[in-house]
Amino acid sequence: MQEAIDFLTNKNPIFREIIEKYGLPPIPKRPQGFETLVLLILEQQVSIDSAKATFLKIKSYTTCNPETMAILPDEEYRNLGVSRQKTKYIKVLAEAILNKELDVESLPSKSAKQVREELIKLKGIGNWTIDIYLMFCLEEPDLIPLGDIAVINTIKELLNIHDKQEMEIHAEQWSPYRSYATYLLWHYYLKKRNRTISY
Repeated sequence: MQEAIDFLTNKNPIFREIIEKYGLPPIPKRPQGFETLVLLILEQQVSIDSAKATFLKIKSYTTCNPETMAILPDEEYRNLGVSRQKTKYIKVLAEAILNKELDVESLPSKSAKQVREELIKLKGIGNWTIDIYLMFCLEEPDLIPLGDIAVINTIKELLNIHDKQEMEIHAEQWSPYRSYATYLLWHYYLKKRNRTISY
């Protein structure tokens, strides 16, 4: 991590300012596998806290594995607070694993590009979900999730870049440590708002 921090603070003083003000960012880690993908589906377009509450409800109600989630009635999903759309996405994921269309266990041995190609085929799993899975579970060091509202808002605020394509071009100079740049941007976003989240 120190190598990444040195690299980024040399590239842009803004990163040094974040660290001086708020300290080093936490490096999010999550276990690989089906459960985390379910949690990521729940996190799409809602707060991490609200998604986590729903996820914990599911876990206290039933076993969160492909076998169970594939056959859990839609009504039970609804009672647990899962929207109709996300119910569909979780079932698509569970069935893909059961039908051997997706081998979650093999993902760590694949490149980020291969992982993306496999996961993007599944309805309900887009680039943001894949980016976060790669970063949190597979420790991919060089990604910037420009589908993430906190990342976008922080780049707008700190770097005054408002176009997504320009953000992408600008972030290329942070390679091969774009994930660490993301952790710093998130850190700033949360600390500035006095928010604490556990990944």
